[in-house]
Amino acid sequence: MTLTRPATTGHTATADHIYATGLRNQWHPVVPSHFVTPGGMRKVTALGEDWLLFRRADGTLHMLADRCPHRGARLSLGKHLGDRVACWYHGVEVEGDGTVSSVPGLPGCNLEGKKLVTSLPVREVSGAILAYFGDEQHPEPCELTLPEPLTDPGTEAILCYAEWNVPWRFGMENLLDPMHGQFLHHESHTMFDGDTTAKFRIRETDRGYFFEKTDQRGVNFDWVELCRTGVDWVDLSIPYPPSAGPGGPFGIVGMICPVDAHRSGVFFWRYRNVTGWQRDTWRFLYRTLIEKRHWEVLEQDRVMLEAMPHDADQAENLYQHDLGVVRLRRLYRAAAEQQAAALAAPQQAAETAAVTAPAGG
Repeated sequence: MTLTRPATTGHTATADHIYATGLRNQWHPVVPSHFVTPGGMRKVTALGEDWLLFRRADGTLHMLADRCPHRGARLSLGKHLGDRVACWYHGVEVEGDGTVSSVPGLPGCNLEGKKLVTSLPVREVSGAILAYFGDEQHPEPCELTLPEPLTDPGTEAILCYAEWNVPWRFGMENLLDPMHGQFLHHESHTMFDGDTTAKFRIRETDRGYFFEKTDQRGVNFDWVELCRTGVDWVDLSIPYPPSAGPGGPFGIVGMICPVDAHRSGVFFWRYRNVTGWQRDTWRFLYRTLIEKRHWEVLEQDRVMLEAMPHDADQAENLYQHDLGVVRLRRLYRAAAEQQAAALAAPQQAAETAAVTAPAGG
């Protein structure tokens, strides 16, 4: 299949563009699974590109570029035909893998039978839809190892989803900044305790790194781990008071979807290691009491991040507490530059060959 993604090809495949709209050649969360019901369709934007999600009656999910191969009309304005969608403009029908199955206006024309629409691999996990966003050189999905709290049968995870008007990097940086919990969330029910001063260290792992306090543990938002396992996610733990019921510490798995350069979808799974009656107790307490409190904490993050200028990271004075953020920026910037260079290499080689080729006889 030939990829035709305008946001990752041609003049837009620069390191700045990739850094702004999200890294390629990996999986990203897109939207919660319940956003696309059986027999339903939903237009979404991810990594600066427009997509169509549609689900068959049996639950099978497909993700297509929201662009009819005939005249470029939005497939999301079309009709759901069970195992395919039909463009509203001229009725061209496209299957879930991007193949044009029918051109009603001219049966048998050369569009039929060809894969002309980009179709992304998708997986659903713990209530969320993940998709693989490759580029021209990496169309096949990379290996995906899911976060353990989302697959462990002894852990109960509850998804919380929100959309923020912030660059995706700001959302990730917020998670790699444990010290903000002591100040921004000081009035919350879980992050009121502990010292307002701390020292941090970075501890490398085979899948990312920990950014953790060296002088406090198990009191507040004291550590976070960045994990890169085909999808980027963070894991963190926050102590819970006895009033929150059985299950020990409360954990969060966080992922951020780059919607475009200025918007993000934030995915937070709140989890505890509980089974049996403790699982039922945890879910009841969460839904009736704790969930509202966690939304209040998320709202504090949203207000703070949305109020920051889009160039806030261009004029800073950082200190030791920001080591986790600096490490993250260097990692993502290097990845964006590598991806942009790899995409530019074939074009540069072709231009060089054209210049050096001997004139025709």
